[in-house]
Amino acid sequence: MKITDIQLGIISVPLIKPFKTALRTVDKINDVVVKVITDTGHIGYGEAPSTAVITGDTIGSIKCAIEEFIKPKIIGLCIEDIEEIMIRINNTLLKNTSAKAAVDMAIYDLFGQLYNAPLYKLLGGYRKEIITDITISVNSPEEMVQDSLDAVQKGYKNLKIKVGKESKADIERIQAIRKAVGAEITLRVDANQGWSPKEAVVTLRKMEDLGLDIELVEQPVKATDLIGLKYVTDNVSIPVLADESVFSPEDAIWIAQNRGADLINIKLMKTGGIYNALKICSIAETYGVECMIGCMLESKLSVSAAAHLAAGKRIITKVDLDGPGLCSIDPIEGGPIFEDSKITLSDEPGLGFKKIHGVDFN
Repeated sequence: MKITDIQLGIISVPLIKPFKTALRTVDKINDVVVKVITDTGHIGYGEAPSTAVITGDTIGSIKCAIEEFIKPKIIGLCIEDIEEIMIRINNTLLKNTSAKAAVDMAIYDLFGQLYNAPLYKLLGGYRKEIITDITISVNSPEEMVQDSLDAVQKGYKNLKIKVGKESKADIERIQAIRKAVGAEITLRVDANQGWSPKEAVVTLRKMEDLGLDIELVEQPVKATDLIGLKYVTDNVSIPVLADESVFSPEDAIWIAQNRGADLINIKLMKTGGIYNALKICSIAETYGVECMIGCMLESKLSVSAAAHLAAGKRIITKVDLDGPGLCSIDPIEGGPIFEDSKITLSDEPGLGFKKIHGVDFN
């Protein structure tokens, strides 16, 4: 099974509601789709969102990285030589992690097809079903309460609450949501780098004093402020999850060795795909640091690749793959089955896709 061509297209999917964080507001998914074609007729698919405020990637940079740099390096290679393919993808250019991830997952899709096995089984096969949380965007307390109640009504047991704009208002938001949903629902807080280290400690200690029972706080400070992240970790009881601070295996080693955070959030768009995500899983296993699997604003296409990784690895104990649940339509046939909070992996080879509607490849 030899790579003969790589084609690109754009997938555009409206969201049910605008997605709001401390960093941005988005009303639709607009991502680059990768189609890797082989001489046997097998096709692998990948996807890359343009999340400039987090990864620095734009639609233009993703297309350029793939067409001008990655594609020429891997055309003609055999899928069975996956190590060589991954080395070339990662060594061709620095950063550009979303572009690398899109090609990476398409190659892994083909790797599963080559051996006629669903990808999650080749990655470890730990389980076939995973449970995701759902994100509650930053809005007025009243609107966030209603969104939370709607999510609970759909069967979600884990809510990830976006905060990080105003610490006092953030506390009021969490108080209102906890009161509305009751004690049985798990609340996770995501500040998206929105607080200073001291502000984070004061805010989180207040949440602790109020008995709001927060399971974890995600990326409370700026991504580059590793000392500040460690300061928060050392001074609050709520477990701290490093997200934007961990892109690479090297970042994961620093967090683990210095206890810069209690947990690590793996996102394929940060790691550059499954290849490096597997390295982070191994590091986390070595140091006993549990992981969450997350996603950007992505369609079912790339979220499916993350779901296969989560199903394959035991060290991934928390799942934040709600991207498809935020979309108003699903243009992808096949792949895992997303039923609100439950994600079930199929037994189809690779990622299991059959067809993608509404995308013109060239």
